[in-house]
Amino acid sequence: MLKNVVFSHFLCNFALVLAKTEAIVLHTLKYGESKVIVDMFTKSLGRLSFVVSVPKTNKSRVKKQYFQPMTLLEITCEVRQRVQLQKLSDARLLIPYVSIPLSAEKLAISMFVAEFLYHGLRSEQCNEPLFDYIADSLQWLDAAGEGFANFHLTFLMRLSRFLGFYPNLAETPEGSVAGSERLAEYFDLREGRFCSAAPLHRDFLQPAEARLVRLLMRMDFSTMHLFQLSRHDRHRIMDVLLLYYKQHLPDFPEMKSLAVLQQLW
Repeated sequence: MLKNVVFSHFLCNFALVLAKTEAIVLHTLKYGESKVIVDMFTKSLGRLSFVVSVPKTNKSRVKKQYFQPMTLLEITCEVRQRVQLQKLSDARLLIPYVSIPLSAEKLAISMFVAEFLYHGLRSEQCNEPLFDYIADSLQWLDAAGEGFANFHLTFLMRLSRFLGFYPNLAETPEGSVAGSERLAEYFDLREGRFCSAAPLHRDFLQPAEARLVRLLMRMDFSTMHLFQLSRHDRHRIMDVLLLYYKQHLPDFPEMKSLAVLQQLW
């Protein structure tokens, strides 16, 4: 009887699931001489890591270039519970990019977004609206001819909605957005809300920087080009956004790709 229980537990832990799903490449790391470890955010299964054999010829169905960060793929995989590195059976391009690989500015933005998501989605489970938001945003960036300088700022602000800590407008001073804009308001980073007086803790923004949060909340991809921001403005807004994310995502690291992005914008 004990042997049967142990064997059943073994099968449960290593149950094999065959799946076909859309995926976004977040990060690729060389693993030995002929393999890479690829972290992806998938539409149906959430965050997964795969060990992939690197093809030596262009005749292979799975191309090495498929695993560049932010590439949109359709993959077939074998997923086992409690196994850290899954097996990738097949991969193909879902939607090839046209302009991102050829634009230094767009490439810098996509590399920053990839690094940010690699850390920000560490334990993210299946979240189809979040996946669609990321995929749609990347396609918007690829199609944009101009007016995308504020893309990374707008993307991060709107991303917080899917992660559960988008700023709360329901509890602003005087109970309305219009009324609160007439006041010198603070922004409570812990609670994610605006307030008329400074919180008792230290994790808040002074009124000058709280206004930057309101500015971001007014932006979307179709209108963000209307907001004329200087290089200094963009840098300070990014500092505020990173401060906010670090408050809500434990052990969020410094972004290595941020320096390149700030040189361009």
